[in-house]
Formats: sequence, structure tokens, C-alpha cells
Amino acid sequence: MKQRLAILGSTGSIGTQTLNIVARYADMFEVRTLVAGTQWELLARQAIEFDADTVVIADESKYELLSEALRDYPIKVFTGAEAINQVVGSSEIDVVVNALVGYAGLHPTIAAIRAGKKLALANKESLVVAGELVMRLSQEHNVPIVPIDSEHSAIFQCLVGEQSPLSRLILTCSGGALRDVPREALAEVTPEQALCHPQWSMGRKITIDSATLVNKGFEVIEAHWLFGVEAERISVVIHPQSIIHSMVEFEDGAVKAQLGSADMRIPISYALLFPHRAAIKSEPFDFVKHSPLTFSEVDNAKYPALGIAFECLRRGGNASCVMNGANEVAVAAFLAGECRLTDIPLAIEYALQRARYVEHSTLEQYDATDAEARALAKEYLAGVKR
Repeated sequence: MKQRLAILGSTGSIGTQTLNIVARYADMFEVRTLVAGTQWELLARQAIEFDADTVVIADESKYELLSEALRDYPIKVFTGAEAINQVVGSSEIDVVVNALVGYAGLHPTIAAIRAGKKLALANKESLVVAGELVMRLSQEHNVPIVPIDSEHSAIFQCLVGEQSPLSRLILTCSGGALRDVPREALAEVTPEQALCHPQWSMGRKITIDSATLVNKGFEVIEAHWLFGVEAERISVVIHPQSIIHSMVEFEDGAVKAQLGSADMRIPISYALLFPHRAAIKSEPFDFVKHSPLTFSEVDNAKYPALGIAFECLRRGGNASCVMNGANEVAVAAFLAGECRLTDIPLAIEYALQRARYVEHSTLEQYDATDAEARALAKEYLAGVKR
């Protein structure tokens, strides 16, 4: 029987690669629902190609254009955030692939879990912002969460079959587009420079997060919630080749690593087909070609956001929600040329120092924290001269 999919963020990097896998395994998957933010033209083409039942465009200004493009097809068209939350709960869906970017992915994650859907999660912000709530609900509703992020997929793969407790998680980090840029030069980096990632092809926001290591900090927080490991037993190392995607150390000193090319189809297909694997690669991995593999410590002065993320994890409560909201505002400002790259962690710190702390939040309280964090980041950035 085919798995019926809802793919949230279908026009982004993860979404389009998910559809590539679906096309290859058409006998195993059926696309029922596609969700996109603003790219209505690509969404329409995807819906037609994969014979989707329902599409949702988050940007309400694109609704009429999308409806007109699909006028001659029996495809239901909706718009807005609430529509996304409703469609993931449909009885016609078995698996929700959440590849939305940022805080926008949290409510659909909650809705999918409450509806009892298997969740293939690429929206790390769901766990960064509200990990306590998300994991509690997943247990209450007996909903599996399978990670799509390459680092968390690597850890997940390393843990399959293990019955002994782990000692440490080691997340690898490419260093992003600015790995070789001196710390003193970061203030003058342009968005174009920061968007040139040396290994991965990703969306604009996550590529900037990779350049600041905010993304890696978020992955530390996500790893804590997914695998139940405290901050003191999670470490990060720079690994420029991006061949080892992450590692697990066990109590006997053994270390397991998941290796492979920088190809997101591997963790995506693993999340969809688990416990089976897809036949993606036609050539064996060439260890000689990819030699040597090197590692180095993170320069905390160059990448202060990683330390901020660790501190948010230790502090708990809604601190990580504040960090995420402030970061989303600051990244958008940087991409618009309204602030420097180095203003991003400063805006986060400003918001963290002033936002109201809540130890245990409801979904509504997370929404309020997110709004407060965004307002504080805008307040800080308003005083920044570019």
C-alpha cells in the first residue's frame, strides 16, 4: 500500500528533492498535498505533475494566480497558515514531510502530531522553539518523528540497533561559506558572499544561518530533544569536507560515524523508507578521492551564535524561541542589506536580555514569545547604522 504524503515546503530545496525521490519510487508513494510559501508557479507545476489532491499557498496574495493556473484540474486550492494546519490532519495523509522554513513550521508540526501522522522533520525550528511541547505531544499521540537534517539523520542511523547508552553526540560542521574568512573581515561580508556555501545547496535563510553557525546551534538544540542528550554531552567540530555527517560515541569508547557525499536525497529517502534504504547511488563512494578528512575546533570568537545556542539550551524555557525569532528578523535584515552579518548575534543577545522568560510554555505562549523576540530584534536593528 502506498504511503500518502503531504509535503510542506514543496518548492524549496528539501521539498523538490523529496519529490524527486517520490518520482523514482512511484509505486511506494502518493502525493496528496503540497504546500508552498510564495512560489505559486512551481507549486502549480508540481501539483499537476504529481496529481496532487490539494495545494496550499501560504502567501494569500498568490491565491488567485494559483487558482487560475489550476482551474482546469481537479485540485483543491487553499491559502493561509490556518489552511496548512487543517490539511495536514486529513485522513487522506499518512506521512507529513515538514520542510517549511522557520517558525512557520511549528504549528503544522503540532497539527500533524495531534492528528497522529508520521512526521519526517526538516523544520528544525519546531524543536528549537518548542522542543518540550513537541516531544511531549509526540509521546502522548505515539507519533514517530524521523529527522531529515543530515546531522540528525546520521545520528539516528548510528543509533539504529544499539541497546547500550551513548556517551556523546558529535555534530560535524562545514564552517559555512565564510569558513576561510578572517573574523576581522566578517563585518564587511555581503549577502552574496555569505550565500556561497562550499558543499550544500540550500535556501537563502538556512545558508546564512550556516555562515553564522546559528544553524549548527539550532542543530545542537534539536539533537537534545530528539535523542534526550544534555548540552554537556553534545559537541561540535569543524569538518570542511562534509563527508562525516555526525558521530556517536558510546560508553566503551567506540565511535560510530555516518559517512557519504553531501547529498540530501540520502537522509530524505531514509526518513521516508526507514527501515529500508533507497537505491540512489550508482557508483561506490571513493574514499581515496575524498581523502583526507580533517577536523578542527570551532572558533567561538568568530562564531558567537553557537555559544548563545548552548546557553539557550542550558537555560531552557522559551530562551531558544527568543533566539529563533530574533535570528529570523536579523537574517532578513542582512539579506535586505539593512545590517551587517555581525549584527545577527548581537540582535539575538539583545532580545534574550530583554524578553520575558517563561519556563514551561503553551503553544500560545510560544507565539507571544516569538512576537516579542521579533519586536526586540527590530528595535535593536533600528539603531544599527549600515
